[in-house]
Amino acid sequence: MSEEYPLCPKLTEGGKIMADQNQLMEIVEQSGLEKTKADYILENFTKYFSVAAEWEKRAKEIIVTDESQKEVMAMARIGRLALREKRITLEKERKKLKEQALREGKAIDGIANVLKALIVPIEEYLDKQEHFVEYKKAEEERLAKIEAEKKAEEERIAKEKAEAEERERIRIENERLKKEAEEKEKQMKAEREEAEKKQREIEEAAIAERKKQEQILAKEKAKVEAERRAAQERERVAAEKARAEKEKYEAELKAKVEAERRAAQERERVEQQLKNIVVCPKCGFKFKHVGDCV
Repeated sequence: MSEEYPLCPKLTEGGKIMADQNQLMEIVEQSGLEKTKADYILENFTKYFSVAAEWEKRAKEIIVTDESQKEVMAMARIGRLALREKRITLEKERKKLKEQALREGKAIDGIANVLKALIVPIEEYLDKQEHFVEYKKAEEERLAKIEAEKKAEEERIAKEKAEAEERERIRIENERLKKEAEEKEKQMKAEREEAEKKQREIEEAAIAERKKQEQILAKEKAKVEAERRAAQERERVAAEKARAEKEKYEAELKAKVEAERRAAQERERVEQQLKNIVVCPKCGFKFKHVGDCV
């Protein structure tokens, strides 16, 4: 710490207050202010360390432990208000010093700006004279750059115009092709519809012809079926007639054979009987067996 700012003897009792004052002096030293301004600032703020140190000591003696300690609480209020007053005064002085410093800064800035307004144009002029070659080259480069950019812009515009014209040409061509395609599609659609119509007429005629042939075939088939059934009926009737005639013939034949058989049997019986008739030599009586005569 610098010997130009000795500690206040009254503050050496409080350790914390002493440390805070040391910090204040370090801030002033590090600010780089001239001694007169530094002494002025320390003079205005150091007195508050005395107040803070005094009340730091007295505050430790104010201890409230019971609601009946009215005087102690009143003392605490007095101390608080006293410190509040000092704090407000400190704030006012801070603002005052800062405002003064701001005014000084504004005045310095104003003077500097006036001088700069005088110096800068001369400095710039001399700089241009000193660096004439560099500035000329830079200007030429700037103009060349502008010219190149202008040329590039013209080329870009020309390119965009050509592209736009090409797009328009393509659009018109596409419209033409589209129109031709639509016309062709329309024509193909008409041809397709006509072909479909003819195909339907052919199919309908074929269907009608097929139905006609089916009807003719059905009639022929019905006729053949009727003739077949008639033939079958004739065959059946003929068969029935033949069967009946056959049965009649067979029955008649059988009856005839049976009659002939019976007749033959009867003849045989008669013949047998005739064979068995004996004439008695004595009386001439006819009898069947010998011994029948009495």
